[in-house]
Amino acid sequence: MFFDLGVRDFLDRAEEVYADRVAIVDEPDQPAPSWGSLTYRDVARLARAEAASLDALGVPRGGRVAIVSHNAARLLVSFFGVSGWGRVLVPVNFRLSVAEVKYIVEHSGAEVLLVDPELKRLCDTVTAKHVFVLGDDEIFGGTADPAPWAGDESATATLNYTSGTTARPKGVQLTHRNLWINAVTFALHTTLSDNDVLLHTLPMFHANGWGMPYALTGLGGQHIVLRKVDGAEILRRIDRHGVTILCAAPAVVTAVLDAAAEWDGEIPGRDRVRIVVAGAPPPTRTIERVRADLGWEFIQIYGLTETAPLLTVNRMRAEWTDLDPHEQARLLGRAGAPALGTRIRTDAAGQVLARSNTNLDGYWDDPEETARAQAGNWFHTGDGGTMTDGYLTISDRKKDVIITGGENVSSIEVEDALISHPAVREAAVIGIPDHTWGELVTALVVTDGTPLTAQELITHCRKLLAGFKCPKRVEFLDALPRTATGKVQKFKLRDPYWSGHDRKVN
Repeated sequence: MFFDLGVRDFLDRAEEVYADRVAIVDEPDQPAPSWGSLTYRDVARLARAEAASLDALGVPRGGRVAIVSHNAARLLVSFFGVSGWGRVLVPVNFRLSVAEVKYIVEHSGAEVLLVDPELKRLCDTVTAKHVFVLGDDEIFGGTADPAPWAGDESATATLNYTSGTTARPKGVQLTHRNLWINAVTFALHTTLSDNDVLLHTLPMFHANGWGMPYALTGLGGQHIVLRKVDGAEILRRIDRHGVTILCAAPAVVTAVLDAAAEWDGEIPGRDRVRIVVAGAPPPTRTIERVRADLGWEFIQIYGLTETAPLLTVNRMRAEWTDLDPHEQARLLGRAGAPALGTRIRTDAAGQVLARSNTNLDGYWDDPEETARAQAGNWFHTGDGGTMTDGYLTISDRKKDVIITGGENVSSIEVEDALISHPAVREAAVIGIPDHTWGELVTALVVTDGTPLTAQELITHCRKLLAGFKCPKRVEFLDALPRTATGKVQKFKLRDPYWSGHDRKVN
């Protein structure tokens, strides 16, 4: 027997098994009327209403529906209400400029645009055949049943646009099969169950919340919606709702650690919470602090939007029990072992390649880029890495490798050394043009306010790194530019130094 996998499977099971259980606790502080607490019966009803509204608008199977929203129950329901009946959801980064949103909506060919009330200014510039401001609720307000859809696991379910940190964002086509397998595999490796309570600290638009909206729904867990990230508020909601799991970029981890330092009393979630981190390899000291200061389990994953996103998982294992905490944290700092069903290898240049059922179907309207990225039936990640004893370590983004005096320097390794200094909160390392060395290892640093000199930091690094890897130049900043998902935008840091150069290597 063959039965198509589809994202609605997760909601159908939740409605059948957990209909009266609280499914979603919506963000209370938002411009649209909060939906408060919704049961899985409510979620299924709202998803059907949305699908029926799209029927009434004449949106065909395969039609695109763009949504620009902060984390909200309406966005969470749309993962099912749109894709579950054969349309394509286009979750758009709400932090993008009007011009960037306009490009994505037009490039995707979206017939419907759903916009958060805080962003309704977009409606003056960004056009689609049908535009709704979320909170008016016309799209969720009907009672008709949607037209049935037989399902097709090879159909595109979501169209997710890449960060666009270096070029125009590309539309990543993820199929129902991609998303189903990613969600189930993610649930397996993070041991999700119907006892879990997830705090949505991760933007849901980012790789569909890494698949958690599907996985946790299918298992009957509870979703706690967080609209805007704030370290102290994260701790308060963990305490209030009995949160057991959250997903986060390293910048969010830092915000929580900062808030915990000022927290009065026992840290919420100690010995209960597990935090899943991705976006960049966190410094070893940060991992140590999560485990010691917060008392949370630290899990690291690695992946990309193009891989739905899960490729590798790194979680504490029994063989490491007798190691000291620093060594355990160092081992947890690796990207991890391939997830079940995923094959990882590196090519001759050290680029990480992946083969998996979660790899994208293609880039929207870009067959040439699709062929390049999927050459040889392997997805080319663009990241440099090494495989040792079954574990992947990301040595660097290929474009971030610094070549100084003929030696390759991993910016991640230097950043780890910098952040091990107690006064350093954040650090980014780049190469800048230098007549003698080709590229000069340069550190851009954010401190905690403690007086610190460049020479003190360089001396600190010399205790940990070979001399050629140490920064030759240190500059102090108030903050590092980041994408909505927490990745440092190194191209913005590089641009002032490389202005006037034809190439970004020297």
